[in-house]
Amino acid sequence: MRYIIIGAGAVGGTVGGRLAQAGREVVLVARGKHLTELDAHGLRLRVPEGELTYRLPAVDRPGPLGELRADDVLVLAVKTQDTVSALDAWAGTPVEGGGTAAERLPLVCLQNGVESGRLALRRFRHVYGVCVWLPATFVEPGVVSAAGTPLTGILHLGRLPYGTDDTARRIAADLADARFEAPVVPDVARWQHAKLLANLSNAIEALTGTRDTEAAQALLARVRAEGEAVLDAAGIAYTSDAEQRAARGDKVTLVPLDGTPRGGGSSWQSLARGTGTIEADYLNGEIALLGRLHGVPAPLNELLQHLANRFARERRAAGSMPVAELVRRADAAEQP
Repeated sequence: MRYIIIGAGAVGGTVGGRLAQAGREVVLVARGKHLTELDAHGLRLRVPEGELTYRLPAVDRPGPLGELRADDVLVLAVKTQDTVSALDAWAGTPVEGGGTAAERLPLVCLQNGVESGRLALRRFRHVYGVCVWLPATFVEPGVVSAAGTPLTGILHLGRLPYGTDDTARRIAADLADARFEAPVVPDVARWQHAKLLANLSNAIEALTGTRDTEAAQALLARVRAEGEAVLDAAGIAYTSDAEQRAARGDKVTLVPLDGTPRGGGSSWQSLARGTGTIEADYLNGEIALLGRLHGVPAPLNELLQHLANRFARERRAAGSMPVAELVRRADAAEQP
């Protein structure tokens, strides 16, 4: 199989680089300065064993590839807010032997949140979801860092909306050869909703620069409790903390990388790069949406969604709001 990584940023670049290291055929899809660097110098993947460089085909759209191959796997690794444009670009691409990508090829949603799978199922017949637990950083064009060892990440994988098949197992086997654990599960959405709850802290980190202080942790507990109440009211199942800890164990331990500070998670990175957008609408905003649909107030997640979008739109610096100020606003948001 050939893997076409649509969105070769932190997660996509790490998975693409590791697959290439394992001898799999990989094409990277990127844009702007990142694409220019990939063309000129290759993908520089900084991992615990050092900096690895992979000179891989890199494109910004389907056109340069011509007809797609029947053994291609499309790996969608853009932020959720960029999903529709990516799906529109690739769905109608012809595949050798007839038909289009949307009709014939597997599409793997390697993304946070749960909305991308729903968007993909409107266009593609064969959609696979992934619960992404892969600490990785992309803030410099051409360079992606992943500090996990002995495994680079854990990627629960399954068909959407439910089930497993041979394609999922073949993809999982390739990922296993590439330093990932990739359990194939029939209920991947249950894992994704658990990760959604964990990702509710992304906005806190992006706004304040931390999620580890006592004040940030106390706020996160309130935000997560609100998220759990919403999912419970909606009847949406999610894996427990104990089940997640058992699955992860000590398989992915973060180690310092020479010359590469860890930085923050995906939302922090969006603000740090000044992209102008952030995925809060599909993390905290997912809880806000479900809360409205099921009559459960979610003022804290609404606040984080609003502030994160404002910071992105105004290109404000990551971590520029004091935690105490965010807590003050959260307290006010909960007042009747």
